[in-house]
Amino acid sequence: MQSGNQTSVSHFILVGLHHPSQLGSSLFLAFLVIYVLTVSGNGLIILTVLVDTRLHRPMYWFLCHLSFLDMTISSAIVPKMLAGFLLDSRIISFEGCVIQLFSFHFLGCTECFLYTLMAYDRFLAICKPLHYATIMTRSVCNYLALGTWLGGTIHSLFQTSFIFRLPFCGPNRVDYFFCDIPAILRLACADTTINELVTFVDIGFLALTCFMLILTSYGYIVAAILRIQSVDGRRNAFSTCAAHLTVVIVYYVPCTFIYLRPGSQEPLDGVVAVFYTVITPLLNPIIYTLRNKEMKVALRRLGGLNEVQPH
Repeated sequence: MQSGNQTSVSHFILVGLHHPSQLGSSLFLAFLVIYVLTVSGNGLIILTVLVDTRLHRPMYWFLCHLSFLDMTISSAIVPKMLAGFLLDSRIISFEGCVIQLFSFHFLGCTECFLYTLMAYDRFLAICKPLHYATIMTRSVCNYLALGTWLGGTIHSLFQTSFIFRLPFCGPNRVDYFFCDIPAILRLACADTTINELVTFVDIGFLALTCFMLILTSYGYIVAAILRIQSVDGRRNAFSTCAAHLTVVIVYYVPCTFIYLRPGSQEPLDGVVAVFYTVITPLLNPIIYTLRNKEMKVALRRLGGLNEVQPH
């Protein structure tokens, strides 16, 4: 790739988050705690769903995929950030930068598709309850989940190859804490107008389409919930859907802020990026466990706090 696009840069320097030097150790500790909680929290959700057969339903299988994505997105970004705080190790090889950018957009796009799939699952469960079991079979769930991963792969391959076809001949300081499209484009030794336009159209269209499909699904869901006669039934349905909708908003708003402005160089961009790369993966297990009664009960069973009933 380097010889094909006349790139002379062999490595990049990640400037990282702008902070006073005396806060390096405190930030390292804070992000380390967040990372450990993210991995353990999402890992606990996966373990709970796998162990508890009561949760062997499409909604929770998709939740397992979401938890795995959150773990891997955080793992693609945070360890390198921690090394920068503790060891002042900010160098990343050209190949490492390519891999990090590809991994982040592969996982992020897959998560975008997965949120849409989860909204469709809730739409079927609430609006088409009599047909749900016949439509959302195990094989259909597997194919749909596989489709989200395949879609993420294709999207990321396109974005990564389109970015790194550009020549990089210096400078090599990435004014960001990881290799991402807006920061890398600023280092290219060529006109990036087309790349910025493609990023805007591709990611913007993808995010907007998924978001509109999610809102459409929830429009039908809310209308169906309001027709439920039972107060408890309405409360349970709203609780489950509110958890998903909260996660969707927390995910989409920061991403839209960043990728619909690919040429932006505002300091606020780094803060927003921390939110959707570090904080959001931590919030997902918290939101789903606090807002979902079945998950809370299953977690108590897993911890031995409730007697496990025979299957």
